[in-house]
Amino acid sequence: MNKYIKYVGMDTHKEMIKVAIAKDVPGEAMYYGEIMNTEGVIKKLAKKLSSDGSQVVFCYEAGPCGYWIHRLLTKEGYECKVVAPSLIPKKAGDRVKTDRRDALTLAKLLRAGELTPICVPEKEQEAMRDLTRAREDMKAMERHARQRLGAFLLRHDKIYSGKSKWTQAHFRWLEGIKFESPVQQIVFQEYVDTVKHAQNRVAALEEEMRRALDGWSMKEEVNALMALRGIGMVTAMTIGSELGDLSRFETPRQLMAYIGLVPSEYSSGDKRRQGGITKTGNGHVRRVLVEASWCYRFSARKTATLQRRAEKTDEEVQAIAWKAQKRLCMRYRHLLNKGKLKVQVCTAVARELIGFIWAIARQVNGKRNTNKAVFAGSAQ
Repeated sequence: MNKYIKYVGMDTHKEMIKVAIAKDVPGEAMYYGEIMNTEGVIKKLAKKLSSDGSQVVFCYEAGPCGYWIHRLLTKEGYECKVVAPSLIPKKAGDRVKTDRRDALTLAKLLRAGELTPICVPEKEQEAMRDLTRAREDMKAMERHARQRLGAFLLRHDKIYSGKSKWTQAHFRWLEGIKFESPVQQIVFQEYVDTVKHAQNRVAALEEEMRRALDGWSMKEEVNALMALRGIGMVTAMTIGSELGDLSRFETPRQLMAYIGLVPSEYSSGDKRRQGGITKTGNGHVRRVLVEASWCYRFSARKTATLQRRAEKTDEEVQAIAWKAQKRLCMRYRHLLNKGKLKVQVCTAVARELIGFIWAIARQVNGKRNTNKAVFAGSAQ
C-alpha cells in the first residue's frame, strides 16, 4: 500500500466545512466534500484520512470560527496550520470565488508551501486578548456616546466654557442644563446616562484587567514594558495578549514588519519608491503604539509615576527604558524640524518604540531562562 502525505484544505463556516485533499504527488487536488463543523465529525474525518497510514496535514484560514479546530486536531496528534488570509496568494485574473474553490486552493498551496501560518495563541493568552479587546470595544462605545451628547448640545447652543470636558466640573455643568421642552430634557438625560454607563463599563473592565494581571504568566513582561514612557497597564497588556512571546522574532525589524509599521515599497529597475506604512498584521497593537508615541513629543524626564513603575523591574530594563526615552524624544524633535507632519513623526517614533519593546522582552525572557537553568542545576 502506497503512503502519501495528504494536505487537507478546509474552508470553515459556522455550520459546515468544505474539505479538499492534495497528495504529495503530481496531480490536481481532489474535492472531498462537505462535513458538519462539529468536534465528532472532524475527529472522524481525520481518523478516516489517516487510516491507511498516511501523514495528514490540515490547514484553514484564521477567522471568526476561532482556534478550537487547531487545538482539537493538534491534541489528536495531527499537524494543523492556521493561515493568514491576507497572505494567501491569489491570481489577479481569477474572478470566481466559491467555498469549494477556496478549499481546493488551500490544499494546493499547502502542498506547495506557499501559505503563511499564524502563531496560534494559548488558551490563557486568548482569554487575556478577549479581555483587552472587550475593554477596547467599550472604550469605542464611550467615545461614540460622548460624540452624540456633544452633537446634541451643540445643536441647541449649549457650549461648555471650561478647560477640559468629561471631568467632574464638566458633569456638574451638565447637571445644570435645562431645556424648555420636556421631551428634549428626557433625550438629554438619556444621552448623559449613556455616557456614564459606558464609563462605568470601561472602569469595570480595567479593574478586571488589574486582577487578571496578577495571575497571568506574562506579568513580568507587562511590568517591564510599563517602564517605557507612554505605556501603561492597558497598552502593555494589549501588546502582551496580542503578540505573546516576542522571542520568536529574531530581529526587531521582523516585529516591525509583522505589525505593519514599515514603509510600503514599489521599486523597479533603478527607481525606488516608498510609500506609507503597510498596515498589515495586528491593528490593535499598531494603534496603541502610535498612541503611546505621542508622549515623546515632550522632553525626556523621569516623572514620579514613571519612576515608580520602573522600580518594579531590574536595572537592565530601566536602562533600556531610559535609553528609549532619550532616543525617541530626540527623534521626534529631529523629524519635526525637518518639516514632517506630526502624525508621520509619531508613526516613525512608534516604529522605533517597538524595537525597544523587543529588547525589553528579550531581556526578561533571557533572565527567566537563566533562572530556570540555575534552578534545574541546583535541583540536580
